[in-house]
Amino acid sequence: MQVYSDVFMQKETGDLLGYELAIKSQGDSGTEALLYVYEGGEAGDGIPLSGHVSKERLTLKGTWVEHLIEYPSKKKIAQEYAVEIADTVKPSIFRGELTISGMEDHQQVRLRRVKRIWSCNDQNVKP
Repeated sequence: MQVYSDVFMQKETGDLLGYELAIKSQGDSGTEALLYVYEGGEAGDGIPLSGHVSKERLTLKGTWVEHLIEYPSKKKIAQEYAVEIADTVKPSIFRGELTISGMEDHQQVRLRRVKRIWSCNDQNVKP
């Protein structure tokens, strides 16, 4: 898998913030990926995406199912968001547009190539 990341640890709070994209080519132009969203801590399971690549143009789509607990009732709820990523992927960098529908999140991202996702990187774990 090719892994691209812009995840960083905020010095003041120790929060992890950013995105990671792990891409795996399937066949001629098919692609599968996992998108990790860091909003303060570990990202958990990746959001499964699928799509295709043509030349250097990558298009991925999927659904993010977020499991939450509603308070004060403690009722378990699930919210779904459509996720779409599109633009250019090169060996050392991914520049693209990330859209998470329902959260009204639409932004340009620039992810650099890394060896592994954050949670698999031993040197990122603090004792």
